[in-house]
Amino acid sequence: MNGPWHSYVYAVGRAGGALDAVAAELTGLRGAPLRTVAVDGLTALVSSVPADDFGTDGLTERMADLTELEALARTHHEVVEVAHARTTVLPMRLATVYLDDARVSAMLSERAPEFGELLTCLDGHAELGVKVYADPVRAQAEAAPAAPSAGSGRAYLRRRRDQRRLRDDAYRAAGAVAGAVRDTVAPLTRGVVAHRPQQGELAAGPGENIANEAYLVPRTRVREFHQALAGLTESDAGVRVEITGPWAPYSFATRPAEGGAA
Repeated sequence: MNGPWHSYVYAVGRAGGALDAVAAELTGLRGAPLRTVAVDGLTALVSSVPADDFGTDGLTERMADLTELEALARTHHEVVEVAHARTTVLPMRLATVYLDDARVSAMLSERAPEFGELLTCLDGHAELGVKVYADPVRAQAEAAPAAPSAGSGRAYLRRRRDQRRLRDDAYRAAGAVAGAVRDTVAPLTRGVVAHRPQQGELAAGPGENIANEAYLVPRTRVREFHQALAGLTESDAGVRVEITGPWAPYSFATRPAEGGAA
């Protein structure tokens, strides 16, 4: 290929045929062929990306463009999920780019003990996400309708007070549900990571995301995890719980050391 090029890393796993097979079947960003870089019993799943677009300045522009970011995230996720379906992998963070394959090899060599321990820990596990939303609008819609009034000042103040009460009740209930989620699934999980609640375009659906947590769950207990949370909010107006996954364990993998990154 014509250069210059950098090396984009999707995931790291143990050396063997599984990631070689994934590399042979899929393409990476912008349709580039996937390949593997192996050292010290580890294998990185890699593709080449243009240095101009994925160097420091170019990558900043890519991440600021929502269309580019969506395409990058979709391809990254697809490669990682296929790899995760075949073998245990450490998903790399989005836009993990090294100057070349030699830097990727050096990273694998430097972090071989750490990565080996993480892969052992993640064997047989998947990530499940749980988001809890407070939805005061829904709480107000589900409340009994107010009695008709002539629109007096006293009636207006009463309605405003009731709206504030319903709003406060929705947030209190959502906080209680978030705590109940953690307590309920604790016996089924091996780890939990609390992420920043999602806002704006990242928040899907109605309500405000007040809890956004990832759980490391044995594959054999994924169904049990879902069943444990079923119906948790049936009696709580204005609270919504969203379960996502199972995914590759993004929240439980570490990103490469800064020293060799492009």
